[in-house]
Amino acid sequence: MKLKNRIIISFFVIILVPLILTVIAFMGFTSYQMHSIEKQYGIEGITYESLSNNTFILSKMTQKLFDNLQKTAKMNADNLEDVKYLDKVNEDLKAKNAYLLIRKEYSMIYNGSDEADSQILLEELPDYGDAMAGNDRGIYIGADIQALVKQVDFEFQDGSAGSAFIVSKADTIIPQMQHLMADMVFVIVLILIVTSLGLCMWTYRGVITPLNQLKEATKNIKEGNLDFTIEKSGVDEISDLCEDFEEMRQRLKQSTEEKVAFDKENKELISNISHDLKTPITAVKGYVEGIMDGVADTPEKMNKYIRTIYTKANEMDRLINELTFYSKIDTNRIPYTFNKINVSDYFEDCVDELSMELESRGVSLTYFNYLEEDAVVIADAEQIKRVINNIISNSLKYMNKPKGAINIRLRDVGDFIQIEIEDNGKGIAQKDLASIFDRFYRTDASRNSSMGGSGIGLSIVKKIMEDHGGQVWATSKEGTGTTMYLALRKYQEVPANE
Repeated sequence: MKLKNRIIISFFVIILVPLILTVIAFMGFTSYQMHSIEKQYGIEGITYESLSNNTFILSKMTQKLFDNLQKTAKMNADNLEDVKYLDKVNEDLKAKNAYLLIRKEYSMIYNGSDEADSQILLEELPDYGDAMAGNDRGIYIGADIQALVKQVDFEFQDGSAGSAFIVSKADTIIPQMQHLMADMVFVIVLILIVTSLGLCMWTYRGVITPLNQLKEATKNIKEGNLDFTIEKSGVDEISDLCEDFEEMRQRLKQSTEEKVAFDKENKELISNISHDLKTPITAVKGYVEGIMDGVADTPEKMNKYIRTIYTKANEMDRLINELTFYSKIDTNRIPYTFNKINVSDYFEDCVDELSMELESRGVSLTYFNYLEEDAVVIADAEQIKRVINNIISNSLKYMNKPKGAINIRLRDVGDFIQIEIEDNGKGIAQKDLASIFDRFYRTDASRNSSMGGSGIGLSIVKKIMEDHGGQVWATSKEGTGTTMYLALRKYQEVPANE
């Protein structure tokens, strides 16, 4: 999820969730307090609307006591002069946040409140016979009293007019309502805190957690440790950053591994070239010393020594050329000159050149051409010749038969010309066959110096063939021989549009 969407969601959540939860909590607490009020004060039929009407609640709370007081006034008015009876009624009223007053003519003979001033009450209370005060709902008195007053008129034994008043304090909230308000304030604060913490944690985990992961990844990279994984997590923007960082780590690791492999290959190349140069240089030094010391004291010996020195110098020259060509491969600077080549004509010339060298080494060369005369490829003649020479050179190095034989076959395989170079040498083990085109790979682990080779000859073959858009592969059987396959795409004229 995008960070912008998270912020939008957070905005609406922090408004709607507290509002919804507050409404649910209010309904729950209100229902509980209504039940509590009904149970404690004996009120029935309280609704959400009536709960907000303080006068209605106060009236309902004292309704039964008001009814009892009316009965007493009608049936036994003498009790309204009995202080004990009045105290008992007043105690019941106090439990309902009210008190009792008894007025005789124009004087207050009983005041159930410890706080209210009788003189002020006399001035504010309704007159004898007031119809409004005598009904079930009572009347509201403001000013300093702030109360709901219900009035019961009666006559004393001496015929004096009397009034009993139930005064409910309107400026004091009943305990249940106080608890409701306190609970709602607490719940609203709690809801806001929990909602804010939840949103903070959600945003924190979506942003800080992946940032900490990136921080740890940066530390690992700084210390050279690339063997870890960065998982996508958090908001989309940071998740994309994690993905890019992971890709960078993989590339750094790949680059590091390639550098290590490259350094290893370079060291191996130097070791191989040093080893392979040491043998001909030692031989040259030995024969030169023989000439200097007069060992070659006849023309025949002198000729033999000079020819040997020349041969060894050619070997060193070949190794140096391979090293130079390898450096061009490594930097992709092989010079190519592509031209149309008639395959049949090219390989006939190539076979003629190879025949003399192979004949001098006692190896027979057989050439089979199954192509049509006009078979043409686009290739660099010099580099293809290098490919053929490298393969033939490899065959000669590992030729272990008394009568060596090399066969060259040209075949037409659809869009490609296939060149097969087969020898009857010692062959290649199956476990080595897949690796012979790798740089510096040598099957002769003991490094028999008589065979020479830097281990890059076949890697050069593979590189040149790939640069020509072709392929190279091999099949072999130990003790029987090896066949190298080269495939070059045929040149086809594109017909001009008429």
